[in-house]
Amino acid sequence: MATATGGADQPPIDVDLIADLACPWCYIGLVRLDRARAMRPDWPVRLRWWPFLLNPTLPPEGMDRAAYLRAKFGSDEAARQVYRRIVESAQGDGIAFAFERMKRTPNTILAQRLIAFAEQQDRSEDLIRVLFRALFEEGRDIGHLETLLELVEKAGLDRAAAETFLRSQEQAKEVVVAHQRAERLGVRGVPVFVVDREQAIAGAQPPEVLAGLLDVVAAARRATAAE
Repeated sequence: MATATGGADQPPIDVDLIADLACPWCYIGLVRLDRARAMRPDWPVRLRWWPFLLNPTLPPEGMDRAAYLRAKFGSDEAARQVYRRIVESAQGDGIAFAFERMKRTPNTILAQRLIAFAEQQDRSEDLIRVLFRALFEEGRDIGHLETLLELVEKAGLDRAAAETFLRSQEQAKEVVVAHQRAERLGVRGVPVFVVDREQAIAGAQPPEVLAGLLDVVAAARRATAAE
């Protein structure tokens, strides 16, 4: 469970982020949620990670990035156009995408399990940001055990404890079950934001839209309190 931010006297608004760490739009969505939170400082937000797998059949070691992009988009030029649009869409969000540094498309199950480990210590938000930056800005392979262990301390986690966790099978099944649950709910693409388990919106929405969704929940809470 992530640390809540905002007014200390308000119960936090739960925002479930259905996402995959290999999704650049999910990174953009998280940054835009941060901007929305800054617009509504009186309402604390508790971010909760909901694992989704864009590539559930990817081998554990991931896949060569160039080969993956050609298989997914048909050609190198088509892939470049897609990622050029992503970079253009993220202008103003402060993300230094460096897709050219990525040598592999990672299988994210190990990293998503690590988020579950971090949740047990209220450090999941810190870890999520570290992992997104490592993949999309530094081009690191976050599907690789040693890479993850090099990153955990940046999120305030104990490396030895994280290694013990990752070398077990703890939370492995839960990640897959969470993905399947999202699919049963109709999720086919990410990110999806589920606010207070009632309001949902898909896509890397502008901060103003996400702030408006927080307003809807806040208004509902005020109405309930008034009753």
